Amino acid sequence: MKKFLIFFILILVFNIFCLPDLVLGQTETERIREEINLREQEIEKLKKEQELLSKSLAGTQAEAQTLQNKINNLNGQIKYMENQISLTAVNINKTATEINGTENNIYDTQEKIDIQKKAIAQTILFLNRQDNEGLLFLLLKNNNISDFLRQEHYANSLNADLVNLIDKLKNTKNEFETQKNQLENKKNELEKLKQQQGHEKISLNEVKIQNSSLLKSTKGQEAEFQKLLTEAEEREREANLEIFRLEDELRKAIDPNSLPLARSGALGWPVQVKGTVTQSYGCIHTNFARRYYPDCDKGKGGFHNGYDIGAPYGTPLLAGEDGKVIAIGSAPSAYGVWLAIEHANGLVTAYTHMSIRSLGVGQEVKRGDIVGRMGSTGLSTGSHIHFMVYAPKTFTVQKSKISGTLPIGATLNPLNYL
Repeated sequence: MKKFLIFFILILVFNIFCLPDLVLGQTETERIREEINLREQEIEKLKKEQELLSKSLAGTQAEAQTLQNKINNLNGQIKYMENQISLTAVNINKTATEINGTENNIYDTQEKIDIQKKAIAQTILFLNRQDNEGLLFLLLKNNNISDFLRQEHYANSLNADLVNLIDKLKNTKNEFETQKNQLENKKNELEKLKQQQGHEKISLNEVKIQNSSLLKSTKGQEAEFQKLLTEAEEREREANLEIFRLEDELRKAIDPNSLPLARSGALGWPVQVKGTVTQSYGCIHTNFARRYYPDCDKGKGGFHNGYDIGAPYGTPLLAGEDGKVIAIGSAPSAYGVWLAIEHANGLVTAYTHMSIRSLGVGQEVKRGDIVGRMGSTGLSTGSHIHFMVYAPKTFTVQKSKISGTLPIGATLNPLNYL
């Protein structure tokens, strides 16, 4: 009986040290890995298609001063967004597969813990009996000295293995906790992807409506389109004046002591790539600024309330700091699709002219999270972001008489914080 018990314990110990090879069936593991690899290949393919569509859109945007080119540009935006929705769908499937794999790993790790606990318990029980029986009793009990020495050798071996088993159990428990955290993160990621896809579908629908409205209002006539362009430019000037009047009073009332310390890096760069700065903040002395923005410097310039960064259509836009989305909106004759985030330091940042808005009101963000993608919605001469920073407790949303809903507040120079 004693020899059988020793043999049983040794088998358990052997299994413990060989568990990594015996855990999840190789067929299931390989199936999950193969599925993830296939999803990753699909993702790479769709990303390459996005790059091509983005380059194509850059050309049609530059030529969008005729009806046909404008229609081509809108159709290109629709294709881009449809491709983005497909890309998000593949990411959703990939994440779901990863969740399945992690759940399987958790199940197997729990089984491993149970086996390790059993082996430790049996080993401790055997060693305890050895200690209780005593050396003289064991020597008299065995038929010959070789049986005694063999049993004593087993006991010493098991004693050394017990230490290893306990260490291994600790490691397995740590692995179990890591897997549980990974599972929770993956589930959160899946939920965010599903929400993102919902917002992407809304953005797609908005562009389709814009395309349909353009065709309806112009009746396919170039003259009608040119008339619309002239009217749109006039509405843009009026919208900019409206925004300036609302914000200028707020800027004059700013208490300097209420502002966070201005320092480089307080906010992260809002675009994933560096991009090209196309317009800075403040009074700009160019013909374009004088034509489209409110007067400043006694009519020598036009006041620009944000920081413009140009990059390829669809470039990811990033949260400058941890915070929460407090407002979203659309202003066809001004900012286009926009989103505003309030941060812990009180500052509010706004992203405008977006092609896709990935978040909704109330959603929490971390610094560097993707909040949407660069576009050219509203009145825009090309793919870019008009990035604004507002002083604490000054941000509001105003329904415009001219152009949808507008983000309004006491703007600050973004460069003071970027």
